[in-house]
Amino acid sequence: MYPSTAYGNSMRILLALVAFWSLGPVVMYVFVPMYAKLNCATAYEYLEKRFHVSVRCLASALFIILRIAWMAAATFAASVAIAGILGGQPIELLGFQIPIQYVVTVGLGVVAIAYTMLGGLRAVMWTDVLQFFVFFGTILFAAILLIGQSEGGASRIYSTYFEGRGNMLFDFSLDPTVRFGTIAILIGSFLEGLSSFGADQVAVQRYIAAKDVKTSQVGFLINLIGMGVVLPGLLAIGMGLFSYFHHHPEDLAPVLIDKIVAGEAKSESLARLSEAAGNAWPDPDRRQLEEFYAANPGYVRTDVLANNLQDQALPRFVTLKFPPGVVGLLVAALMSATMSSIDSGIHSITTAVIVDFRDRLWPNLRPKTDAGEMLVARCLVLLVGAMAVTLACFVGELGDVFAVAKKTVGAFAAPLLAVFALGFFAPWARTIGVFIGTWSGAAITLVTMAYYPDWFSMWFFPFGFFVSVGLSLILSVPFLSTKEDGTRYTYWNVIRSKDDAQSGT
Repeated sequence: MYPSTAYGNSMRILLALVAFWSLGPVVMYVFVPMYAKLNCATAYEYLEKRFHVSVRCLASALFIILRIAWMAAATFAASVAIAGILGGQPIELLGFQIPIQYVVTVGLGVVAIAYTMLGGLRAVMWTDVLQFFVFFGTILFAAILLIGQSEGGASRIYSTYFEGRGNMLFDFSLDPTVRFGTIAILIGSFLEGLSSFGADQVAVQRYIAAKDVKTSQVGFLINLIGMGVVLPGLLAIGMGLFSYFHHHPEDLAPVLIDKIVAGEAKSESLARLSEAAGNAWPDPDRRQLEEFYAANPGYVRTDVLANNLQDQALPRFVTLKFPPGVVGLLVAALMSATMSSIDSGIHSITTAVIVDFRDRLWPNLRPKTDAGEMLVARCLVLLVGAMAVTLACFVGELGDVFAVAKKTVGAFAAPLLAVFALGFFAPWARTIGVFIGTWSGAAITLVTMAYYPDWFSMWFFPFGFFVSVGLSLILSVPFLSTKEDGTRYTYWNVIRSKDDAQSGT
């Protein structure tokens, strides 16, 4: 996702690191101590204490939808790269020609589902650690190889990337249609990070599993350090890919031509030139396309970006330049990163469904034996994983995977963060106002996305957050005279309390 972002647009997404490092104190000294004090099984159990069980279930439902969609987007992004590396040719199965991307998607899901079913949270955490080191090692190797392929080394890559491309680092425009605007990235990444590390069960389950607050804080710091290494590394790879294919467009042209011939892309440059010449150009065949791009190599990058094919740059480079054994290492790295998203998401969703819905609303459905409970959990793991994998097969129809992922986060994670912000810091927020304001905020954000598809995707997170907060506070006004016991679960009251468990609701 990030290499293709750097290849296609700009390096401004690197500013997300500033936002992530800025939110560190908030997560370490607000969210982590709160969860340690409350001793909750899920993050959303707190919301019942603070508001009502209806708010708890709403927040948990938002998380479940968000995480399934996120797993699907991550799986799709990896499957595109892996399928490209493996050649992209369909596989015949039972007489049917099945696209290799679907085979890869299902394979990733099956493996992640299997070890999540067998090992639970401990398997998830240990495999995440191993997967990080594999992924980091591959990023390092890819960066070194790209530098080696450049005649002028890193300086040549840098100069090629920034030459003639305007301001690639900062753009303080408030125009919501400007892609990768500085303000949108800083505000959007800050709020998104708060939601990911403070209101998302994937992160909270790690805080809960840690032996104490300090361990959770150290784990979070390690996570931030890892992001500080991985994100620049991925963007550097994107820069290297841009530089390489800028000087060798003929190496990327076959991928573009294959897509055009298959009807999955269009030669936008050829169409514009034909129109300008007053010609009605017919659908070009492969030979015509090869001749056109050989004579006009500069149009390769233009048409790759116009068709959102920048995701194909990394797989193409790998197949051309990586030694055979290292190709397998990259495939393993992509698989490991994807499975890390899948396994942690599946485990968190399963926990949320069991704790926030079944145990809270229908406790009589709880099995009477541990074996029965294990069977239920494994069935849920299988169901959730199957849903994510199925959805991943259709993500490509929605457009740029980066935009799809960020819009999903804006629609569901932004209202989710709003609920926690209101619970922590707004003692005057009331249950009915928060409940209506939260789901209304999600709905309004989705409608806004439909009406304004040209907005840069990262604007939708602050939009969804502030709409949800504003509506919740306004709708709470008529009920201010209604006293709610949950106000004792605001941040300052909980932190000052001597009762770590904060029992009772």
